[in-house]
Amino acid sequence: MDTIDDLSRAVVSCTRCPRLVVYREEVARVRRRMYMDWEYWGRPLPGFGDPEARLLVLGLAPAAHGANRTGRMFTGDRSGDWLYRALHRAGFASQPESLDRRDGLELADAYISAAVRCAPPDNRPTTIERDACRPFLEREIELLGSEGPGIRTIVPLGQFAYDQVLRIYRDCGYTVPRPKPRFGHGVEVALQVAATQTGPIVVASFHPSQQNTFTGKLTEEMLDAVFSRARALVDEPGA
Repeated sequence: MDTIDDLSRAVVSCTRCPRLVVYREEVARVRRRMYMDWEYWGRPLPGFGDPEARLLVLGLAPAAHGANRTGRMFTGDRSGDWLYRALHRAGFASQPESLDRRDGLELADAYISAAVRCAPPDNRPTTIERDACRPFLEREIELLGSEGPGIRTIVPLGQFAYDQVLRIYRDCGYTVPRPKPRFGHGVEVALQVAATQTGPIVVASFHPSQQNTFTGKLTEEMLDAVFSRARALVDEPGA
């Protein structure tokens, strides 16, 4: 897996997790009534975006009738509607909506991935499934750093993604503050390679799930604040 394209092909062909294989394929076969005319993607999801991105956005896993249907991260559901509007307002996305992987949307200086690449039942992957997907994310982070200026900012959407990012960077030799900062919207964590060398800055966000957006736990202004901060960090001179 020497390039992002190599990695994407490896992700799409993965069958490591039997439970997820059965579930994603069943969803693609049965479908929802409103999507009966769709040919579901029904496979693991590769990342999407600019291979030279300085911003990495990380979700939990594909939605069963969203990305698992359309074949692109955060595409075809209300979480994606919120995310891409925010990315567009912050100058990272060419358009404010993402409906289909062939709709012409492009990301500039941003890349979207997920901790788990298959849609899990009840949106709850197991620890074993999370760990099976981890090598894909680790390699993705390495390749984004090698194909461009490197990741400067990471926005994990939700605690699952937040914990996984910090776990990976800690195990790769970065210094993560102890005790680990508690997850919360807007929480920032500076990752250190050494005492005098900083790594990416993590800017946490609540996930734009309907559970959060319908209840007002996450507003568009709150999401905009996170991506405005990400934009400032990405564009910071000398960063």
